Amino acid sequence: MLVVMGVSGSGKTTFAELIAQRLGWDFQEGDRLHPDANVAKMASGTPLSDDDREPWLDRIADWIDAHLDADRPAVITCSALKRAYRERLARPDVVFLHLTGPRELIAERLGQRTGHFMPSTLLDSQFETLEPLGAGESGLVIDVQGTPEHVVEHTIAQLGL
Repeated sequence: MLVVMGVSGSGKTTFAELIAQRLGWDFQEGDRLHPDANVAKMASGTPLSDDDREPWLDRIADWIDAHLDADRPAVITCSALKRAYRERLARPDVVFLHLTGPRELIAERLGQRTGHFMPSTLLDSQFETLEPLGAGESGLVIDVQGTPEHVVEHTIAQLGL
């Protein structure tokens, strides 16, 4: 089970969809599991609080558990910006893939995105909240510079899949 994490605009959806397609695994866009109130709050330009994120993280954890229980390999996106959030999602068979890159590149990609509720004005709050993967966390840090296809192939090789 892979959880693709990072700030908004880092390429979580693109990357996760590609890796799921390449491996033939199930895919879930974690943003689709947000309660409507969260979407409205972010769309208005207000960052979510830890309390706001709780029901969303519970939905993601339930999705992960259902796939692990069914022994179905899968990829899900989730910003998972804080270690505490990742601890709620961590399972023995879960690997976090932290997408990183220069702030300028991520801001550019975010600015080019259309049809998403997350405004680019919240990017700074995402970087302020971000706690990178730390000691004892199961995961890889993935540099998103380069083509998505190249980054996916490199990641699959690193994972030994």
